[in-house]
Amino acid sequence: MRRFCSVIFFCWCVFACFGQTQNRQNIEYDWDSRMRNLGLMDVCFWEPSIEYHLVYATRDNFLNKPLYNTKLTKAWLQPHAARMLIHAQDLLREKHPEFSLLILDAARPMEVQRMMAEWAKRTNNDNFIADPAKGGGLHNYGMAVDVTLVNNRGEQLPMGTKFDFFGPEARTDKEDDLLKRRRITTAEYNNRKILRRIMEAAGFNSITTEWWHFNACTREEAIAKYPLIDR
Repeated sequence: MRRFCSVIFFCWCVFACFGQTQNRQNIEYDWDSRMRNLGLMDVCFWEPSIEYHLVYATRDNFLNKPLYNTKLTKAWLQPHAARMLIHAQDLLREKHPEFSLLILDAARPMEVQRMMAEWAKRTNNDNFIADPAKGGGLHNYGMAVDVTLVNNRGEQLPMGTKFDFFGPEARTDKEDDLLKRRRITTAEYNNRKILRRIMEAAGFNSITTEWWHFNACTREEAIAKYPLIDR
């Protein structure tokens, strides 16, 4: 009996140590270095007037917990997408000097995409999250960015919904109807138009389901040209 208990205790210790090691590796993996080594650019280093607040590094997201560890601290993009975003900021400052771009998410590790996809499957929100089994989305290649507008005091402009709102009010193809039915205000409608006009003038493509999301190329082009952001 004593020998049996000793074996059980040994196995428990090995399992506990393994779990702690795995958890420590997850927490401490240096994503900033990984992004740099993959050739991505820290956008806000090259254009400090662009602000950033990585929502998935906080609890203020749809999973209610930080999805990025403490070593993913920058808004990374592929150089081509970064240059496009810097151009968008220049256009915005030219036409609306009282506003600035605020990055909410940029390059995203595939392991985070898998966590999002698991949640989406459980909650029947699959249509909002790119499927990792099919190569993920453009965020996973550093070729998509989530942005909004802020004023000179750093306050986000009203856009009708929060970032990552899963509902019809976030759609870009229904805005006239949303305005007519008073689901969004005239100010929110106009702010969305300004953001989309600037981003599209810089070469980005918007999508119908999320006013904040912009793609720098097609999914097929990203898969063919850029490495998947994974370990």
